[in-house]
Amino acid sequence: MIRQTFGATFSQRNSLMRGLAALAVALPLLAACSGDDEPAPYVEQPVEDLYNTAADTLAVGDDYELAAQQFEEVERQHPYSVWASKAQLMSAYSYYLANKYDDATGALDRFVALHPGSPEVPYALYLKGLSYYEQISDVHRDQKMTKDALDALGEVVRRFPDSEYARDARLKIDLANDHLAGKEMTIGRYYLSKKNYLAALNRFQTVIRDYQTTTHVPEALHRLVEINLVLGLQGEAQATGAVLGYNFPGSDWYLDSYALLTGEDLRPEAQEGSWIGSVWNGIF
Repeated sequence: MIRQTFGATFSQRNSLMRGLAALAVALPLLAACSGDDEPAPYVEQPVEDLYNTAADTLAVGDDYELAAQQFEEVERQHPYSVWASKAQLMSAYSYYLANKYDDATGALDRFVALHPGSPEVPYALYLKGLSYYEQISDVHRDQKMTKDALDALGEVVRRFPDSEYARDARLKIDLANDHLAGKEMTIGRYYLSKKNYLAALNRFQTVIRDYQTTTHVPEALHRLVEINLVLGLQGEAQATGAVLGYNFPGSDWYLDSYALLTGEDLRPEAQEGSWIGSVWNGIF
């Protein structure tokens, strides 16, 4: 009998390991070495033995890459077995645990291409998103992995909104967007420190336009007030201050913006035709 190892919540590694450890002892592997100094001869083995050996290796947890290779052997020797597709996913998951993310995403893409109607496709897409998500670097570096994670996790939400993986995918999408917004803020602050006001303005506007639900929005609005005042765009500064005050009235960023505006004998107020009014959904 083959022990079923698929179906747990795979993002919870510890729970999966405990579940695997509790399973019955695997059936013995039939292959044997021919001698201490000679490689073992190739012997086609029953699918039960191959799958259970891979499951045991995964459960032990000290060589995930070996487990992945053992699951691959299931498919190689028994490609038409009902367990071949399950072994594909388990191999991908094992590569994920081994931090071999390219191997994991490659295996997952192959699974989805070969089994587009499988009920495990939502999980495969979710695990692909996690593989990218865990490679997200700090905001000072290239954000390609962040964008790849957003694409993969977004596909889970779009195609399988009611799946058990969609909720966590949405959470990680929010966090990834916050990360991308943080990248824009870092660049904008740099340009601002160099008094390159137009370049800084563009970065902060990107945060407001594309990442309105992130934690960086209050500061981005304040920076726009600051830059618009420097550039002599008083109406834009007032309109932006009004949006900031309406949406984040108790924030330190609003207090700073209010001080800047009143220092110029201005007040936060809506301005017809302002840029902020054309992109912000909160007040105008």
